[in-house]
Amino acid sequence: MRVLITGAGGQLGHDLVDAFGGDQVTALDRSQLDVTEEAAVVAAVRDHAPDLVVHAAAFTKVDACESEPDTAWRVNALGSWWVARACALGDAAMVYLSSDYVFDGRAGRAYTEYDATSPLSIYGRSKEAGEQLVRRTLPRHYIVRTSWVHGAHGGNFVRTMLRLGRERGAVSVVDDQTGSPTFTFDLAPAIRRLAVTARHGTYHLTNGGHCTWFDLAQAAFEEAGVQVDLTATDTASFGAPAPRPAYSVLDNLTARLTGLPPLPPWRASLRRLIAELGAASPANA
Repeated sequence: MRVLITGAGGQLGHDLVDAFGGDQVTALDRSQLDVTEEAAVVAAVRDHAPDLVVHAAAFTKVDACESEPDTAWRVNALGSWWVARACALGDAAMVYLSSDYVFDGRAGRAYTEYDATSPLSIYGRSKEAGEQLVRRTLPRHYIVRTSWVHGAHGGNFVRTMLRLGRERGAVSVVDDQTGSPTFTFDLAPAIRRLAVTARHGTYHLTNGGHCTWFDLAQAAFEEAGVQVDLTATDTASFGAPAPRPAYSVLDNLTARLTGLPPLPPWRASLRRLIAELGAASPANA
């Protein structure tokens, strides 16, 4: 299978390259392909003639999306449309990476693929718009919603917590947002397994279980053997520019019903991530 990966320089992109290692892969980072340039996207798909495009390029800085809305819409919505249009022209299938932030978090239960979306932030709205444009443009699509993504390459919450814990010795973390931490070394192979099924549609793919950001920080410090004065706060007190869903746990219903293997529990994968980061103390290694 010939595969083209956009956003290959990101933390998920790195692991996608590994997951598709048995295929003929073209991995393009932002410097090699700006997905907001339609002509460049069309040329990339035409020249590399992939059977599948895994579209991982996105503007994922949730708070920055509020202050840079045009960039969010241009990358997450319009850029995804250009990729879908290029795939339609080149007879390629497409994986579009979406987010739990397409939901408002007010249901008080895990969301299935069949629940109505209602994003709160510019980031969530632009990702949901990307979903709509892909669905309308390309029948052979896989829309993969995931959440709280962490990998060994690039920045993420766990890496930031461990750095702040060591530097400051005290950290305050919100305890009123609940989701499913998901790890790129689990997610990327799951995407490949999905992409070879030819069962096109919308899927939720997250690691098993759920927690709050406070729980995740506490677990990371425990796994890494870092002693920290950790205190809980709430979203309102934290004062982030972008609104977040309070409960954005995703039910991987369609994946489960179609027989795709579940991703591991988040705590086990957190332990693996910390080992890969080399962040564990000798006593916890």
